Amino acid sequence: MKMKVIYLSLVILMAIGTLNATEYQLPQGKSRLIGHEQYHTVIKGDYFQQIAEQYNVGFLALMAANPNVDPFLPPVNSQVTIPKAMLIPPIRRVGIVINLPELRLYYFSPDKKTVRVFPVGIGREGLETPVATSYISEKRENPVWRPTKEMHERYFAEHGKKLADVVPAGPDNPFGKYALRLGTSEYLIHGSNKRFGIGMRASSGCIRMYDEDIKWLYDNIPLNTKVRIIDQPVKVSYENGHKKLIEIHQPLTEEDGNKSTVKISDVVQRFVGTERAHWHQLLPFIEQPKGLVVELEPIASEVKRPQ
Repeated sequence: MKMKVIYLSLVILMAIGTLNATEYQLPQGKSRLIGHEQYHTVIKGDYFQQIAEQYNVGFLALMAANPNVDPFLPPVNSQVTIPKAMLIPPIRRVGIVINLPELRLYYFSPDKKTVRVFPVGIGREGLETPVATSYISEKRENPVWRPTKEMHERYFAEHGKKLADVVPAGPDNPFGKYALRLGTSEYLIHGSNKRFGIGMRASSGCIRMYDEDIKWLYDNIPLNTKVRIIDQPVKVSYENGHKKLIEIHQPLTEEDGNKSTVKISDVVQRFVGTERAHWHQLLPFIEQPKGLVVELEPIASEVKRPQ
């Protein structure tokens, strides 16, 4: 049986508002599925960075969902899958949750009715964004950038020239127009003066967002909002009591620089079960994660879980 990607007919909840909306109604009960897959018909001049910005998804997420498409010259009239369906991470739905392998930030509204989802850039190999629990301690508009000693040393080693001690607000400031500090640390959630790099591992450890996205957070979230940064490349969910959904992302690169492989936890093994057909269906997604929500085809012998 062929693995079935979650299409519109399988989705319970739809995004609110326009095509590019990032706000979703929170599912009821234990359900975790939000959003729906979308499809973009390529026209002349399209390329993945432009498509990613149009649909407010990450660049790497778009590449993972379309592994056989040239990201710089996608064929005209071809269909590009837009990964807008997702499973909410199995974590308390409060404040901000950043799942590093997904390169996504979730913001759960205080009324517990909606969640907003944004693509983010995170720390590159060797400068990883840490898994942490923190809070928003400070909000800055037009932030000034003061590179750390380590940044100065790294910049000189890479470019052979000195980095400025202070970079004022403006087009040369890598923090963009807004920044949110995490606790008492040096880590920020901030904008960027470069559109490329959102949805990628490209920062020095901070969380990067599109300027319009960080402005929304700056305008709408209060100080002391809880922030949790997690590392969960595999998410699973039972929908309607028996439908098995799974979403697999490429794990973060290991410390030695080698590409990580998907590790199947005991929880995921129990979820998938012992049916060889299910594991056969999952194998291509384990070997090459696409970050798409997929449904395990029902097995006739399986007993439905109670509602």
